[in-house]
Amino acid sequence: MNLVLAVDAINPSLTGIGRYTWELATRLPALLAPEDHLHYIARHRWVNDLSALRVAAPVRQAVRRSLVRSQLAAAAYAVLWPIVMRYRLSGVTNALYHGTNFYVPPGTDRSIATFHDLSIYRHPECHPAARVAFMRRAIPQTLRRSDFIITVSEFTRREVIEFFGWPADKIKAIPLGVDATFQPHSASQTHTVLQRLGLQHDGYVLCTATIEPRKNISRLLEAYALLPAATRTRWPLVLAGGEGWNDEALQTQIRQAERAGWLRRFGYIDEAALPALMAGARCFAFPSIYEGFGLPVLEAMASGVPVVTANVASLPEVAGDCALLIDPYDVDAIQASLDRALHDEAWRAQAAARGTQRAAGFSWDRTAADTAAIYQQVSAS
Repeated sequence: MNLVLAVDAINPSLTGIGRYTWELATRLPALLAPEDHLHYIARHRWVNDLSALRVAAPVRQAVRRSLVRSQLAAAAYAVLWPIVMRYRLSGVTNALYHGTNFYVPPGTDRSIATFHDLSIYRHPECHPAARVAFMRRAIPQTLRRSDFIITVSEFTRREVIEFFGWPADKIKAIPLGVDATFQPHSASQTHTVLQRLGLQHDGYVLCTATIEPRKNISRLLEAYALLPAATRTRWPLVLAGGEGWNDEALQTQIRQAERAGWLRRFGYIDEAALPALMAGARCFAFPSIYEGFGLPVLEAMASGVPVVTANVASLPEVAGDCALLIDPYDVDAIQASLDRALHDEAWRAQAAARGTQRAAGFSWDRTAADTAAIYQQVSAS
């Protein structure tokens, strides 16, 4: 078997899909048979050094962000990418292609695609129009070319079956994992990172998310503003995550909250610092309106941090009975749950214990092993 793994999603600032792709790519070599060969491809180029994909190239990243928002660029890419990929793959015989980020090109012997969510269908208003147009062209093509689909949650598995009429025996949910660095930390263990950020252990509420509509940051800010002033002063809200899109009104909200003194805004936090930032939080807030998995919730639970998250999509599947689940559209409910997560010591202790226990059942080794088993199954069919 010649396994071709698409690693386009690996970049210097790993978020959910990039993290998934990185963990697969680095674990698969130890799981394949000696006679199998693993090839990496990113943006129609063969990749020999995965770590090179994680080296920042600011100009290239800026160009890519600009092109994502351009409908003309998306349309051109949709035409040219299959042609170039067919050419690249033509020299690989007996190929099994795994598109880790929805897409599968023409020209492969067998193909597997990972679907992370169906947000471009369920919540198109939460994406740039160019992205929606491109993905709605590419996904039907991927389905026609795929022999098997992997999803990252049972929720997304059911959505793909129901929305596309996909056969239930040709799709499997393989949950994501959590890195061992996400674990409970003492104040002394978080001190170095938190001191650099100007934070105190157990002295803030954390939300890690890209600043984009789907993450529901605006309602989180509205809810936080309803908390008593003394609570907001004692436990300011910390937002950590990369820049998104369509966030002009939200940025105004953020600046107002910063001026009021109860919000701290950071950009992308590098992976070396993130476990300490997560473990030092009083609680973790993640009221997203739609997720295919919800990796930050799992990371918070593994860190022993009480969680407030939404009762929609895949989030209850990840959180189980370890979090306060709220209607993400109900600002008052978000406020009430935050208040409880900050003050109810009995619930907090229970949530921390249950969360770490539940998170222990998720591992990247299992994600990779279950994925490798699908490769063998598809190759043998």
